[in-house]
Amino acid sequence: MVSVVRRMTKLRQLLNIRLGPGAAVLSPDVKRLHLRFAAKIYNGHAGPRKFWHECMPRLKYHNPAIPMTVEQTTDQESPALLTVTFASSSPASPASPAPTSTTADPHLSTAPTTPTTTDTAPSASRVSTIDVQHRPASEILSLLLETAGGSPVVATPADEELLQELQRKRKTAEEDSRRMAKVNADIARKEQLLRAARGDSAKAE
Repeated sequence: MVSVVRRMTKLRQLLNIRLGPGAAVLSPDVKRLHLRFAAKIYNGHAGPRKFWHECMPRLKYHNPAIPMTVEQTTDQESPALLTVTFASSSPASPASPAPTSTTADPHLSTAPTTPTTTDTAPSASRVSTIDVQHRPASEILSLLLETAGGSPVVATPADEELLQELQRKRKTAEEDSRRMAKVNADIARKEQLLRAARGDSAKAE
């Protein structure tokens, strides 16, 4: 029984990190992610905090080579920002390029990390900053995938098999739990009747 519980726990942990919000493979051009938000959740910082807790562990699992850092500030009035650093000045998604001088979304900004010159090296990095304040974690994730380029991880047949096995194990565990609860209740009732009978016997003497 213990081995079954341990296997269920390992399966749950594996599936929890492999699948779910944040399970996505980012573009190879992405070289760094940096999330900054206030320590308290009010004033629009709840979404970034949830993104940090729920999405970033899965992002890191599927993108182990990309450094991902988090900065919590005590200044509650400061903006919450998600900064994406790219390896080069070329856009992450060639199919939908956007000029660096202006953006269609006022919450997104793009700027080079080094001064622009006529002979800038092709490897000069580019930074895109996403305003994530007052945004839910799901919207932050969508903006990240739109800005950085990437695709969500889809469950493989092996993952589906693990999910089915986990559901079977969970159902069996629930049935065993109900059965044991009934057995324990019967034992407790019999013990109570036995104590009551002993008490009546002692009074009769």
